[in-house]
Amino acid sequence: MPEKSTPSPLADGLREAVAAGFPLAVADLSRLVRIPSVSWDGFDHAHVEASAEAVRALAADTGVFDEIEVVRVPYGVDGKLGLPAVIATRAARNGRPTIMLYAHHDVQPEGEPESWDSTPYEPTLRGDRLYGRGAADDKAGVMAHIGAIRALVAAGGDDLDVGLVLFVEGEEEFGSRSLHEILHRYRDRLASAVIVVADSGNWDLETPALTIALRGAVAFNLRITTLAHASHSGMMGGAVPDAPMVAIRLLSTLWNADGSVAVAGLTSHDEATPAYDEAKLREESGLLDGVAPIGSGDILSRTWYQPSITVTGMDIPSIRNASNTLVPSVRVRISARVAPGQTWQEASAAIEAHLRSHVPFGAEIAIEDLDTGNPFLVDASGWAAADALATMSEAYGREAVEIGAGGSIPFIADLVELFPGAQILITGVEDPDSRAHSPNESVHLPTFQRAILSEALLLSRLDARALEPAGDPASQSGG
Repeated sequence: MPEKSTPSPLADGLREAVAAGFPLAVADLSRLVRIPSVSWDGFDHAHVEASAEAVRALAADTGVFDEIEVVRVPYGVDGKLGLPAVIATRAARNGRPTIMLYAHHDVQPEGEPESWDSTPYEPTLRGDRLYGRGAADDKAGVMAHIGAIRALVAAGGDDLDVGLVLFVEGEEEFGSRSLHEILHRYRDRLASAVIVVADSGNWDLETPALTIALRGAVAFNLRITTLAHASHSGMMGGAVPDAPMVAIRLLSTLWNADGSVAVAGLTSHDEATPAYDEAKLREESGLLDGVAPIGSGDILSRTWYQPSITVTGMDIPSIRNASNTLVPSVRVRISARVAPGQTWQEASAAIEAHLRSHVPFGAEIAIEDLDTGNPFLVDASGWAAADALATMSEAYGREAVEIGAGGSIPFIADLVELFPGAQILITGVEDPDSRAHSPNESVHLPTFQRAILSEALLLSRLDARALEPAGDPASQSGG
């Protein structure tokens, strides 16, 4: 990191501004957490609209943007209207680069409320952590952007040269279904030399990280049907197969005895990983004593560079509603992660072929509601990555590291396609105990503050960086 020893412009002023503005950042984050902006079908999307409006107001309050708009666009063959995203832009001046700051304001469902130690949508402070759905993923990402812009203005004034695009999506947790259309429709306004995706995490509470590898995703509902109608289990059991039995037998074929994926055609990526032992895995995952890890190879290779398949839900009668009948049909949600180097199309075809060739007793199966995304390997050799690593180290007081992530951010492939010259930086405020998507999701507030500072330092560097040559931001590479 050749620039690590060179302090960022306005460094001292930015530290003071971030510290002074941090209580407001936490208060604004808390207000966003109180909005249950679940983007999934079956939830009240009025909350997503309210969340978008709250983000629009936060962007307007910074006073730096030339144009701010809440956008909704139709997508798909039926022209369904997507959920609201916020686009705020400020044109670059004096040959400076434009930087896009991405986050999403929608959240996952809260799950079973009894699994939470506090109310999911009531932000609750316990120790150094703020708990609530979306507190980490990704409303803290939204506020990291807002907080960094506020600090930059407080330290250096609002006469900025760096171009800014604040792009806050409203349906990332539901597959970014209208995002492709948004990117194409607003391409000129979104074009940037650098894209910061604040939707990942750090190595630990003290060590910042730039994510350079992401797995892709293939998720779908698998419907399994064996009977035209339910039948008495005493009368017909033992003679005809019920859907739950077929589902159990079929799903079990997806894994080898050690828990690794058994689907022919799914590939792995060969890359060295940092040291990470089983004790750390148990600590960070909550793996119970006596329960063995699954898979083979280095532990981080299993989560960063190998495929995985998880059953995340099942529609089947509950125990309370169980009757002595053979269930004719069940529906299972399958979530697969695709290793870097393989397309989602290849992975999806391999999984479907496996299921169809292993279905027992001639049961009928159907694949529905497919969500997909390609994996991604970041080119971290550019000046933007060097600036990001340097400012992370500057903010955290510890050298930043490059990491992979087992999760997926499918839309990054769309960004690469549309803006091939842009340098993409994947950052975030999460840590191994943030529990994104899970009960008791939280953000570690000291980490949150350092994330705001590192982004403010990055913005100050870009505000002082002239591109050679200056030109169309859609083609800027920072050369």
